[in-house]
Amino acid sequence: MAYDKFNILTSTAVPLPIENVDTDQIIPARFLKATERKGFGDNLFRDWRYHPDGTPKTEFPLNDQKYTGKILVGGKNFGSGSSREHAAWAVYDYGFRCVVSSFFADIFRGNCLNIGVLPVQVSPEFLQKIFQAIEADPTTVLEVNLPDQTITLLSSGAQERFDINDYKKGNMLNGFDDIDYLLNIKQQIGDFAQDTPL
Repeated sequence: MAYDKFNILTSTAVPLPIENVDTDQIIPARFLKATERKGFGDNLFRDWRYHPDGTPKTEFPLNDQKYTGKILVGGKNFGSGSSREHAAWAVYDYGFRCVVSSFFADIFRGNCLNIGVLPVQVSPEFLQKIFQAIEADPTTVLEVNLPDQTITLLSSGAQERFDINDYKKGNMLNGFDDIDYLLNIKQQIGDFAQDTPL
């Protein structure tokens, strides 16, 4: 399933300064019955966003109207816990295209990259700069430049580089998942198979 190409994302951000956010908090297990990627955004952080009676918890950042944007800024060790793909699906379906943290669980990072959410790992110091900037001004804008692999606080010019696997970077720039990538090189695969003796 192809997704929108990711090149340069310039956006405000939603801060979630909580460490060790696991996948059961991102999308509780009771919402994992669906097999398609759609509809999970409504239940992103469900138990943190809503009271048992379904009313919103006004103090939670996703319910605070002063925070908007396509970037979610989380605390250290974001996406730990189970390997459920649904956690990444919920982040994407809610509308986030990038998650920033000082450390990601490997499986969550991979699941994000497979569906078009860019996990940007920054130093703890730079993460604190981002949180402080958003706290001072919720309209703070971040620029996430995938070709250059940089993230910049536009208000101050503070910038840091981030790492990404070349294959996954190429897929995100083209809006490909793994199947799209193989379909894109179908001709080359066929040529190789034809020219390679059994």
